[in-house]
Amino acid sequence: MSIIQLDPDQLGRRCDPARFTFNSTAELPLNPDIIGQPRAARAIEFGIDMDGPGFNIFVLGPSGSGRVTTIKRFLAQRAAAGQVPHDWVYVHNFVQPRKPRAICLKAGLGKALAEDMNQLTFRLQTELPRAFETKEYENTRAGITRALEQARTEQFAKVDEPARQKGLALVQTPSGLLIAPIIDGQLAEPDTIAQLPAEQRQQLAAARAELEDALSDAVRVVREQDKVSRAKLEELDRQVAAFAIGHMIDELELKYTQWPEVSEYLEEVRQDIIAHVAEFKVQAIASENEEGSAALAIADPSPFARYLVNVLVDNSAQAGAPVVIELNPTFGNLMGRIEHEVRFGGMVTDFTMLRAGSLHRANGGYLVIRARDLLEDGDSYEALKRALRNGAAGIEERGAQTGVVSTMTLEPEPIPLDVKVVLWGGASLYYSLYAADEDFRKLFKVRADFGADMARTPENEAAYASFIRARCAEEGLRDFDASGVAALVELGSRLAEDQNKLSAQFGDVADIAREASYWAGQLGQALVNAQAVQRALSEWRYRSNQAEEELRQQMLDGTLMVDTSGAVVGQVNGLTVTSLGDYAFGQPSRITARTFVGRAGLVAIEREVRMSGRIHNKGVLILQGYMGGKYAVERPLTLSASLGFEQLYSEVEGDSAASAELYALLSSLADLPVKQSIAVTGSVNQRGEIQPVGSVHYKIEGFFDLCAARGLTGDQGVMIPHQNVRNLMLRADVVQAVAEGKFNVWAVHTVDEGIELLTGAPAGERETDGRYPPESVHARVEAKLKQLAECTEKKGEGKPENNKAAAEQADNPPGNG
Repeated sequence: MSIIQLDPDQLGRRCDPARFTFNSTAELPLNPDIIGQPRAARAIEFGIDMDGPGFNIFVLGPSGSGRVTTIKRFLAQRAAAGQVPHDWVYVHNFVQPRKPRAICLKAGLGKALAEDMNQLTFRLQTELPRAFETKEYENTRAGITRALEQARTEQFAKVDEPARQKGLALVQTPSGLLIAPIIDGQLAEPDTIAQLPAEQRQQLAAARAELEDALSDAVRVVREQDKVSRAKLEELDRQVAAFAIGHMIDELELKYTQWPEVSEYLEEVRQDIIAHVAEFKVQAIASENEEGSAALAIADPSPFARYLVNVLVDNSAQAGAPVVIELNPTFGNLMGRIEHEVRFGGMVTDFTMLRAGSLHRANGGYLVIRARDLLEDGDSYEALKRALRNGAAGIEERGAQTGVVSTMTLEPEPIPLDVKVVLWGGASLYYSLYAADEDFRKLFKVRADFGADMARTPENEAAYASFIRARCAEEGLRDFDASGVAALVELGSRLAEDQNKLSAQFGDVADIAREASYWAGQLGQALVNAQAVQRALSEWRYRSNQAEEELRQQMLDGTLMVDTSGAVVGQVNGLTVTSLGDYAFGQPSRITARTFVGRAGLVAIEREVRMSGRIHNKGVLILQGYMGGKYAVERPLTLSASLGFEQLYSEVEGDSAASAELYALLSSLADLPVKQSIAVTGSVNQRGEIQPVGSVHYKIEGFFDLCAARGLTGDQGVMIPHQNVRNLMLRADVVQAVAEGKFNVWAVHTVDEGIELLTGAPAGERETDGRYPPESVHARVEAKLKQLAECTEKKGEGKPENNKAAAEQADNPPGNG
């Protein structure tokens, strides 16, 4: 293997517009298929078709991958061919009023039943009172009343006549019937009775006592007759009511004869009206008096209200299965709610105030929720799981399950649930829920994994064109020509950071397509071409790169010290990437190494002051492994060295600068200057093999922009791992500079290749005698390490305490913890 100087063709994979057969994307058919996500498409299709319990779907993937749009489109296609679910209504429960009944009806019949019951209550309020105003009713009622009065008269006459023969009479008083003496044809006063002879008073008292028993018998008989008469009157009212409403209920029962639950309910309505006919008579009488009617309405709602029907879910206008996307899955929005109204300062409710949630509306179809929104309301998440476990969706007050609600409320009958729930969110959220929640694993068994990228094949390049065609049609954008589509295909590879892949995060691609359409209009173009796409990209970069330009200006001013010419011992230009929102950029950073006598080992300054992350610390420890394996073959590695990122004031993370740190260390030990015109990126392992890193094109472009600002010399360039060549999708200006020989990109396999390029000296390989060739980098490093070891040993001679301390320091060198 040897150092590879990359040709312009290797710096990116271009898309030839000639491979497309259209002149405008308007010529392409609209394709509703999912693009580049065969795994996710199969998972969603399986989850929808699978009828077993718990086969709900969690769609995971990176933001902007088109997850939600894909789900909507996919479910819309499936739902259109699905069956329209039934309606659900709530009606009054005549046995347990606090537990309204749920009734299932064919789509459209729920609204029809509600209208029929509205008409029924209206007719009841008008026709029922009329039934009690007929002559037949009045005559029958009067006959029963007269018979009662006649029977009462006869019974009391049986007591009154004997009483009068004995000087007594029946007298009606406020406290009831009494037997009182009659003197001279008039009711005797107590004073008059007191003046009578004792014998006469005794006779009256005895006669009165005898007649009181007869009076008691008469009163008992009258009461029994009164009870019988009231029963006859009530039965009369029931018969009249039954006759008045019979045909109304019969009509409805005939209409809904195929729905046994409705027939049963209508029969209950019939019996309730008959049983409570007295209430309707009172309501009718009160309605004749405006004030009485108002007072009655305030005290108690119309008794006819309990015969209304609350249509909870109306699918009369539904075509196919419902697809409900719940954007705000609060407990009430998801599970429904029980509304209340204020009456006499108190909160009251009834079955007509039950409101459906999105779970009820999606019943028989699909419910789509963003997982993070659902989890923000813990009650919603728990309620959803409970509904899916039980296969039923109830409506309850929030907090009812935990006993927080203490006031009396309704307990509606739950509705059987047949719904596919689709949650969508990030991969980390999915795996967290899977690990922490056993219910989640049982209820969301299907994982639809949307990838961040897809293979760059001719088919997928054509799919990009179809995607752009759809965006133009849906959003009214200008259509693209072949060059414009080709430019977006190249952007897709850049976003994927791979010449052989395309980004599946279509949100970013769509944004640039929209901006390109705008700039095409500004340029007076009917179609969006590559020029408009490049203008959109350059304008977006200009809007976003102020911080990048400020940092570069500080380098040009010398505030941030980064050289791009000359050579310096122990100093290498590393490359870092900074992300600010949706914009990322690369910038060079000076990395320096100093070596000196001692046993401190390899000290990473950022690690010592806790300005580095774990991955960076791991990279530093790998350097120690490399050094030990390379140079401590015959003797212990005795070394004190410090590594640091100069002028770095934020935390450093990642191991992409590990090779640059190693080059700086080797340069310091070998006393060989490193070319400052070359910047370095790449990880390294303990065997000295260079490993790939991420965001390589940002790093190259960051160093290129600094060199271009200072003036390109032809000696400048960037050294990258050879595995990263496939990740290059560099800007056109960088590729042009390489083509003109003004800038270079090298790919290396090993540390030896890299150090040779940076220093111009051969790295060297051990010969048969085990030594490196003189003047090679490794020979210089080995000689320096031997010199440092001898100096360290001399400092410890004759001083046992120093030898002991040195040994302890060798066993536990600072910075190795």
